[in-house]
Amino acid sequence: MISIRNIVKQYAGYRALSGVSIEVEKGKVFGLLGPNGAGKTSLIRIINQITAPDSGEILFNGVHLNRKHIEMIGYMPEERGLYKKMEIGEQIVYLARLKGLSRAEALRRSKYWFEKLEIQGWWNKKIEELSKGMQQKAQFVATVMHEPELLILDEPFSGFDPVNAEIIKNEILELNKKGATIIFSTHRMESVEELCDSIALLNLSHKILDGKVKQIKNSFRNGTYVLEYEGNKTAWDATAPFELLTDDTNDEHHRLKLRINTGATANDVLRYMLPLVSITRFEEIVPDMNEIFISTVNKQTK
Repeated sequence: MISIRNIVKQYAGYRALSGVSIEVEKGKVFGLLGPNGAGKTSLIRIINQITAPDSGEILFNGVHLNRKHIEMIGYMPEERGLYKKMEIGEQIVYLARLKGLSRAEALRRSKYWFEKLEIQGWWNKKIEELSKGMQQKAQFVATVMHEPELLILDEPFSGFDPVNAEIIKNEILELNKKGATIIFSTHRMESVEELCDSIALLNLSHKILDGKVKQIKNSFRNGTYVLEYEGNKTAWDATAPFELLTDDTNDEHHRLKLRINTGATANDVLRYMLPLVSITRFEEIVPDMNEIFISTVNKQTK
């Protein structure tokens, strides 16, 4: 859906984006990741046509991004943009009309979402009367009301308690099932693991990693496993097909962290261990997205 090609953006003496290229597949959830100051917000603002790139281009469904595409995009910024003194129902309808809906359709859809999220009692309240989390719900409704093809969600769970975060997460997944493409920016890596099909990681204005989440995680595997067994402590001889990294003992329960030797397999480890001990757990340690994020950013920064 979105093809971002060699985008460069400079602010005075500061380079926000340096030749960034990203492909966002239609109907998928795409994670736009990076530490503070990496260039994520600058890129999001360019996609929303709030600012323009200095060079490069963006295609939307194969067509150069233009003003007509604004009605096809829903944007929930990290810094929320609702009018504090305006009644919520009136505000949601107003924003929906800016996206091309008639007043009658805007009223119908807003009532649907207010009922769906069980916030019917908020219609005549003002934003300033709500907690931060409740303001988030109203902002989410404003973002999705016009049923955009592309949803851009910048830290959508900020301010939510776990219950409401789960509600909004399920709504995001439901919108995706109905065909919405989602660009999702967050610092919560557990949300990336749950929601995203693919990601791009930015740091210091450059893209330093991108691809499908499963493929990226597999590329960071290094043959490290945890093995737990019961019984007496056992010594390993030189024929062991692994390097022992740690050996934690708790009474008669042992927990090993080991790295399989080059050329050996997990089956080789089991064949070696089974005659010696009673195994209770054998599991590969696959780095999670939080570990990958930290290690990749630190490597590029050094």
